[in-house]
Parts: sequence; structure tokens; C-alpha cells
Amino acid sequence: MDLTAVDSLRIARTPGDLVLAPGEAWLAGGSWLFSEPQPETTGLVDLMGLGWTPVEELPGGGLRVAATCTIAELSAAAPSLARAAAPLLEACCRALLGSFKVWNVATVGGNLANSLPAGPMISLGVALDGELDVWGPDDAERRIPVADFVTGVNANVLAPGEVIRALDIPAHALDARPAMRKTSLLAIGRSSALVTGRLDADGATTIGVTAATSRPEVLRFAALPDADVLEAALDGIGTWFDDPHGTADWREGITRVLAREVVAELGDPDAAFVDGTAVRP
Repeated sequence: MDLTAVDSLRIARTPGDLVLAPGEAWLAGGSWLFSEPQPETTGLVDLMGLGWTPVEELPGGGLRVAATCTIAELSAAAPSLARAAAPLLEACCRALLGSFKVWNVATVGGNLANSLPAGPMISLGVALDGELDVWGPDDAERRIPVADFVTGVNANVLAPGEVIRALDIPAHALDARPAMRKTSLLAIGRSSALVTGRLDADGATTIGVTAATSRPEVLRFAALPDADVLEAALDGIGTWFDDPHGTADWREGITRVLAREVVAELGDPDAAFVDGTAVRP
């Protein structure tokens, strides 16, 4: 879609270029920006000119995924990572159901900033204790856990003028055992519920609930939870929501099923990672 109100385009080359004038908006892949009218946007600042490395290892064994990394680039990098959580990166990329054109322009940072419940980069960040490196005006910088970043449907804690620089994933999460289950109303459709699980070396377990809730829900346990402990934790979630991809009560019910499957997989030392995508009644 043409953005008919836009009359200027700047390509950011240095951090000094990251100052928005009135009416300007950030442009990375543009897969959402160009999908609907943006009458209030009169100028674009193209982040792709900054030349950030898409995926790079951090000192200490962590991983940095640039905000401008495309879904296609992250998917291509995942198989080469000799880390236990690598299959989860690939599975979360596949959870973004789009054409090859979308995959090659949609960015990790854009998916996070758009903050839709079904955003799979949100699911990935929550699952692996990801933190966002956020740049702001006047050289300000802050770090925000992905679990705290999204506050509601299409809402987050970014302040005016701030931009996501990268998603950082710590080493301990990359070396943990992952699991994932996803469901939708159609064989090829937006996620209605997505549950991730992570079993750390010390037995600590993290369950992430996304797509079924208006914001990410993270359940943490000192050890792999039994059925009663898991159900009690799920009882505490109050952010189930309705939209054309599922009712709140159905989403709650199917999330409980998916969470049990995730915990069962994590509890079976012989189970291989399952990209658990299915259509369920």
C-alpha cells in the first residue's frame, strides 16, 4: 500500500541519525507499516542503512539478534548454531506464517515493536529470557526483558523516539532444553495459542504463554512442575482474550493442553524437540 502522506525518506547511517522529526516513523522491513494507511506519518527513517550484523555471538556465549535481522536471516542462521535451543529459533521463525516475500523483509525488531499477541519473536524472547537493547534520544540506552516489554495488544513500553537495537539471548538459555507447542484454527493461520518451555541445567523450568493472552505470561518453577502445580500456575493467568482467531475460554482450555504437552516433553530425556504445530478443535 502506498503511504500517500509521506514526503521524505532519510537513511540512518550512524546513531546520530536516530532522531525523529515530527511526523517521522522508523522503517525497517516495512511489512506492517505498508500494510495499512498511516495518515499521521509524513516521513520515514530507514534503519537498514545502519548495517547491523543480523546474528552474532556475544562474549560469554550469548547471542545478539539485530532488530534489523529479517525472519529469513534468523531462520537461516539457526541450523548453524550448535546450541540446544537452536531448534526453537527455527520453530519460532516458522510460526510467522507469511510468504517468502514477507520473510525476506519482516524484521525481528519490527515483530517485537508491533507487539501483537501472535508475534513469534515475542514468544522466542520470552522463552529464552531475552532482553532488548533499546536506544533513545540523546544517546540514552536501556535494557528491557522481553517478558516486560509488551503490555497489551499492539502496546509496549517504548517511549517516543526510542528504537530497538537488538534482542540479546543469554548463554544459559541457549544451552537449555526447549519445547514448543502452537495451535491455530486453520492449518495455515495466525497462532491462537503458543506455549514454550525451557528446562535449565539446574532443573529450573520456564513456561511461556503467548498468542492466547493479550501480553506474554511467564511461569517459572524451581523444578519441572507436576500437573497440580502447573494447573495452579495457569489458574493465575487473567489475560486471555477474544478475537477472530479464538475465544478467550477456548484459548485458555487449549493452552492448558499445550502446556501439559510441553512439560511432558521436557520431562522425557529421550524425547526429541517437536515443532508442535497443529490445528485443534
